[in-house]
Amino acid sequence: MKRAKIAALCLIGLLVLVPAWGRQKRRANPVNTAAAQTQSVNETERDTSRINAQMRKRPIHYVNNDGLNVYVDSVTGDEWIDSTVITSIPKMEYPLWDALTVGVNVWDPIMRIFGQHYGIADAWVELSMHNRYKPIFEVGLGTARYKPSDMNYTYRSPLSVYFRIGANYNFLFNSNPDYSFFGGLRYGLSPFSYSIDDVTIGPGYWDETTSFNIPAQHITVGWFEFVLGLRVKIWGPISAGWTFRYKSILHSGKAPYGKPWYVPGFGAPGAISGSFSVSYTLPLRRLNKSAADAVINADTIPDLTRGSAAAPAEENTVPSDSITVTE
Repeated sequence: MKRAKIAALCLIGLLVLVPAWGRQKRRANPVNTAAAQTQSVNETERDTSRINAQMRKRPIHYVNNDGLNVYVDSVTGDEWIDSTVITSIPKMEYPLWDALTVGVNVWDPIMRIFGQHYGIADAWVELSMHNRYKPIFEVGLGTARYKPSDMNYTYRSPLSVYFRIGANYNFLFNSNPDYSFFGGLRYGLSPFSYSIDDVTIGPGYWDETTSFNIPAQHITVGWFEFVLGLRVKIWGPISAGWTFRYKSILHSGKAPYGKPWYVPGFGAPGAISGSFSVSYTLPLRRLNKSAADAVINADTIPDLTRGSAAAPAEENTVPSDSITVTE
């Protein structure tokens, strides 16, 4: 009887201890998956503050001329700036209202001296925004008188006005503003009139000639231009540059006696033309809240603090009294 009691007590003890031992074993051995192994890395991979905190435990550091902490790895000698205190670097170095430029196209007047039969001159004004985006407005006068040597008529277009409006994009927007390489778009419009005089029909059957005039026709023509240009500083605020134009007629009024040979501002037939301009640039820095930082040397490092009163260093050495060893 005693043996039966002892056996029963042992069986009850096993029933109590085995589940408890199983539960303890499961708690001591968590599931080890790939996600669990990389979770801590993923959480801190892009955490700059935590990374810098870990790196500060190792190196020495000093304060540079801009007032920023520069850390030096005591093993490798690598240097870096504490990125948690760096302000964002501006995308554009020049202010919103940068400059106003006024120019005159001198190509047509010069070519008239050498026998060109059309054109007078035009002027333009351009607003520089961040030295990058440059809206432009052009206005000019044009006239034409042309008698082909192998034809029997004279084309005439009296003095007429034309307009062009568009914008340029400066590809060198963060470089020295004295040099500009740009592309742009234009829309041109000109209301004008033209006539064809002294049209002569040669001898016919009776050996007679007939002459007549086509009366003045009033028409409005609009066109599109794609421009590519280069402008450089000559002296002080004076600059000069070339502009090449690819152009195409967009719309034209009705012309019962044929299309015009010359359109003021557009020129004679042909898709390619050019101009040479002399311009004067007026800075607009007073319109901005703060003065623009001039970018003279492309190899210099921009001031990341923008307004710090740090004095320039005489030598590129680390002051011994400004080094702090962090344990």
